[in-house]
Amino acid sequence: MTALRDCGVVEMRGAGDEDDAVDVSVVIPVHNCRAFLDRCLTSALVQRVKKELVVVDDGSTDGSGELLDLYASYHPGSVKVVHIEASGGAGRPRNVGIEHATGRYVFFCDADDHLGPEALERMVAVADRNDTDIVLGKIVGHGRRAPVSMFAHGADRVQLGDSNVYNSLSCFKLFRRELLVRHRIRFGEGMLVGEDILFTVHAYCHARAISVVADHDCYHLVSRPDGSSIMQQPGSRDPLAWLAMIREPIRLMARHVEPGPLRDHLLRRHFRLDIFTQLGAVFLDSDDVRRKDIAREVAALCEEWYTPGVHERLNTIDRQRAGALDDIDRLLRLARIESATVRRRLTGLRWEGEHLVVTGAARLAGITRDDGLAVVLRARHDPDRELVVPAERKGGEFTARVDAGTLDSGVWDLRVAVEIEGVIRLGRLGADRDSGIGRPRPRMIGGVVALPYFTRDNGNLSIDVGGHVVAVPGAVRLIRMRWALGHRLLMDGEVSVAGTTPPTSAVKRVVWRERRTGRERAERAMALPGGGFTARPAVGKLTPGTWDAYLELDLGGPPARFRIETDTVAGPRRWWGAALLRTVRPYTTSGKGRLSAVVRRLTAASLLKRILR
Repeated sequence: MTALRDCGVVEMRGAGDEDDAVDVSVVIPVHNCRAFLDRCLTSALVQRVKKELVVVDDGSTDGSGELLDLYASYHPGSVKVVHIEASGGAGRPRNVGIEHATGRYVFFCDADDHLGPEALERMVAVADRNDTDIVLGKIVGHGRRAPVSMFAHGADRVQLGDSNVYNSLSCFKLFRRELLVRHRIRFGEGMLVGEDILFTVHAYCHARAISVVADHDCYHLVSRPDGSSIMQQPGSRDPLAWLAMIREPIRLMARHVEPGPLRDHLLRRHFRLDIFTQLGAVFLDSDDVRRKDIAREVAALCEEWYTPGVHERLNTIDRQRAGALDDIDRLLRLARIESATVRRRLTGLRWEGEHLVVTGAARLAGITRDDGLAVVLRARHDPDRELVVPAERKGGEFTARVDAGTLDSGVWDLRVAVEIEGVIRLGRLGADRDSGIGRPRPRMIGGVVALPYFTRDNGNLSIDVGGHVVAVPGAVRLIRMRWALGHRLLMDGEVSVAGTTPPTSAVKRVVWRERRTGRERAERAMALPGGGFTARPAVGKLTPGTWDAYLELDLGGPPARFRIETDTVAGPRRWWGAALLRTVRPYTTSGKGRLSAVVRRLTAASLLKRILR
């Protein structure tokens, strides 16, 4: 082995060949992060992929460099340390890391953050399977805000125009190294903040396709307790500096994307998260002179990039801001409306026929009037689908009647919407509620079950239409059970759902599930008037094992299954066939008396052995 320090590099390499090609180069810039290095480096070293850690010591003075050299000596072939003079930002060390990387992919990890178990393994698998150039792995924040919108669903292949991936412009992603090399994609240098935005925008513009791993915590974004990281410094989000910085990423994107819907979709991100956000809380905290400077810089960016396509993609408050850039007082009122807390309280919840009646109180804190109020139901897995229910006002309370029969299958989250000066503010409803308000009983509406409930984490009000996340209450009980021809078990029973009789169209089939292996066998059940059903499952065709019986119904969502209960059980049945003794013994489980069956098959020889024991 050799240790090279002449060019500022400590590289420990062992014997290897082309079969040891690196899958991922993990690039880690380090500047005075000694207290966090063990956790960061260990989280990368335990990843179950062929990897190398390219750690760039950016002029550390706290002993980080010496600790890195120690890691390199203990992990030959896995850790490469590059020492450079302090550059004042993360751009230069990351670029140096790219130059020393040899992996098929590159992942960027900050020294005070860490990877989740199996993170690289999962991301590489997705990239290889789908031939994608960038993979976003779910980010979790610890004292820092983590991006959310792009991780609502996992995705094998998405494009920029039909997803929210562009909302995430941090570099904590898996990039195909060939993409970075071919297009000379590099971080901005000499920048206090925003160097990764420039890099990621450029990479997005050249990526053939992008993948998202949303079902696993891949990257942990950590706030330093001492507040010493660059992004935790008071001046890191200076509004004027940020507005000046964001011009270059926007121009870079525009050089690669022609005017049209895709460019408008990407510009929406910049206006919503980079530009108009400077007219929010930071605008309130500024003095009069600085407010004028901020409004002037925002107006200049609007003059260059604000299009009708961008306008129609923005929310109401940002549209209002775009038309008020020459009115500082109006901008201030909008900022106060945006920063005001939506005070809301649920005071009543009950069914009236097919309508769920919701009563409560809502207002914006510190603002004495509003221009309207409504309850908004939004589909959890499709935020573009929503139902707006106007509320009746009486004194300080509102009443809204939600017609549950108009809701499509899925989970609907309830919010209260307060409108003032053309701006709509939303707040989830239900967590703050009067004592004694419980969950209303489920209700069958047109063959579909509607289940109001309060979410487990925050206690907010939602309606599950079809039983997607809430268990549907129901009961199935046999009245008669007897053997029929063909070793079929003739079953007659009754079923109720949510305290009522389901429609005959809801009854689908009887399912037998083997307890140990999970194998299933299903046969059609026939519904009878008045909540009855009959079925003739061929129990004699079940393979050996212990089988549990269910009745399956279609209640407007995923198939709903109910264990079949019974007080009466047909006796065991035995018969010979193909030199086998077949036995089926129906029985009821202890407690609720649920129907199960034990199935056995014995040859004549094995039966004789049992007798002679």
